[in-house]
Amino acid sequence: MNDIAQVPGPAPAAAVCARDGLLPRQRIRELVRRGHVQGADPLDEGQFQPASLDLRLGAHAYRVRASFLPGARSSVDDKLKVLQWERIDLSQGAIFERGCVYVVELAERLDLPSTISAAANPKSSTGRLDVFTRLITDRSEVFDAVEPGYCGPLYAEVSPRSFSIKVRKGTRLNQIRFRQHLLGETGRDGPLSDQMLRDVHARSPLVDADELAVRNGLVLRIELGGLGPDNLVGYRAQRHTDVIDVERIAAYRADDYWEPIASRPDGRLILDPNEFYILVSKERLHIPPHLAAEMVPIDPAMGEFRVHYAGFFDPGFGYSPGGHPGSRAVMEVRSHEVPFALEDGQMVCRLAYEGMAEEPDVLYGAIGTSNYQGQALRLSKQFIQG
Repeated sequence: MNDIAQVPGPAPAAAVCARDGLLPRQRIRELVRRGHVQGADPLDEGQFQPASLDLRLGAHAYRVRASFLPGARSSVDDKLKVLQWERIDLSQGAIFERGCVYVVELAERLDLPSTISAAANPKSSTGRLDVFTRLITDRSEVFDAVEPGYCGPLYAEVSPRSFSIKVRKGTRLNQIRFRQHLLGETGRDGPLSDQMLRDVHARSPLVDADELAVRNGLVLRIELGGLGPDNLVGYRAQRHTDVIDVERIAAYRADDYWEPIASRPDGRLILDPNEFYILVSKERLHIPPHLAAEMVPIDPAMGEFRVHYAGFFDPGFGYSPGGHPGSRAVMEVRSHEVPFALEDGQMVCRLAYEGMAEEPDVLYGAIGTSNYQGQALRLSKQFIQG
C-alpha cells in the first residue's frame, strides 16, 4: 500500500471531531447541542466530567423480582410489566433497601449517530458504597454497553449490597462515556497495547515506578503494608447500619458503617466470603491528558474475587506535568464462595488505557466534582474524612 492510500480523508459531516477515541467533555456538549443526548430536564454543568457524563435518576423507580436484560426483541418496559413488584415515586426521595433490585428510567435518553457508541459504569462514590449499578437499554443483550446508532431511553439497574440508601429524582449513580469510530486509528479505537503503554511511560510516567508492569494493560498490586499513622490497609463494611442518603456529603461517621483493617506483620489479608472491602493499590497513578483508563480484573483464574464496581479514570486523574504526586487506585473488593488470602504486593487487577479523540478542555482535579484527586485509602464522599 502506498503512502497516499494510508492518509485518511476528511471526517464525515456527522462527526463531532476528526479523530477516533473517547470523546472529551467539550465534544459531549456538542452531542447534547445536536440532540444526540437529550434530557427530561436541562443538563446541569456538574454532569460533565472530563471524559464522561453523569446520568440522573428519573421520576420513578420499579422494584423488581430479579435482574434482567431485555434481549434483542424486547424493550425494558416490556420486561418491567412482567417483573415489577411496585412503582416508587422518587420526587421526594425513597429508600432503596439492601439486597433488593430496582430499575429506574434515567432522565437522559440517546439518539446516537452510527459512528458513536457508548459505555457506562458506576460513579466512584457509588462503587465505594457497594451499590451495584448497571446501565440497560432497549433490545440489549449486555449491560453497560450502547450500540452505535442507538435511539431510545436509558435505564439503571440499582442493587445496594451492603447499605440501604436514600435516592431521589436527579441523583447521579452512574456515568456514560462515548466513543467515536471513524478512521480506525491504531490505539484510538480500542485499548493500547503493552508496548504502547511502555512508550507512553517512557515519555510521561503512568505510575510512580521506573519499570512498568504490563499484562494486557497496566498491572496494579495491592497495598497491605499499611498506610498512615494507624497502619491501615482497608475497611470492611459492617452488616447492620443506618440508611445512607447519597446526596449528603461528609455527613456520616466512618466507624458507624465500616470496620478499619490494620496491616499484619505477615502482610496478608484473608477475604471473608461475601464481605465487602475497600482496599488500595500500591501504585500511584498518573493519567495523562490524552488518555483515559478502565480497571478490569487481572484474570478470573487467579482468584474468586471481584476487584471493582466503578473503575473508570478520567484524563488528569493523579496527573501533574512533573509526574507527582499521583493518586492511588481505590478498589472495591468482594470475595466469592470461599475465603481468599491476599498478600502485600499481589497482582489483583489491571488498567486498560484508551486514547482520547481530543484532550478535554478541563482535566480531572480542576473541576468541582473531582472528589478523589490525590487520594490514598479513602471512603466515598458521603463519609467524614479524617
